[in-house]
Amino acid sequence: MNFQTRKWVKPEDLNPNGTLFGGRLLEWIDEEAALYTIVQLENRHIVTKFMSEINFINAPVQGDIIELGIEAIGFGNSSITLRCEVRNKLTHQEILSIEKIVMVNLGADGKPAPHGKTKVEYVKDRLR
Repeated sequence: MNFQTRKWVKPEDLNPNGTLFGGRLLEWIDEEAALYTIVQLENRHIVTKFMSEINFINAPVQGDIIELGIEAIGFGNSSITLRCEVRNKLTHQEILSIEKIVMVNLGADGKPAPHGKTKVEYVKDRLR
């Protein structure tokens, strides 16, 4: 799994318990999943369709640096299925896991559209 994005847990990210607000973390994950999907499918018009059970394992606190990891685990006709892990950058302690996030490719009409992809592609390989 590639951990591409790092976030610094700041005071405005905290809940009343002094730990990272779960909604903020889900916002970061949704954005990371969208960016990953846009790059993979080469289309800016995508939506999040589904997230499986969200397993909060440990709670980050102010000052922690966390990293978000996303990997593709499947390709449908108009969708891509991802897996996500979040961990503490310094300790590698697991913070959260989501086994399945389904992102859907949209056409110009805003409806699901085939994307023609069957495997992970890397930008460096497309440029050759």
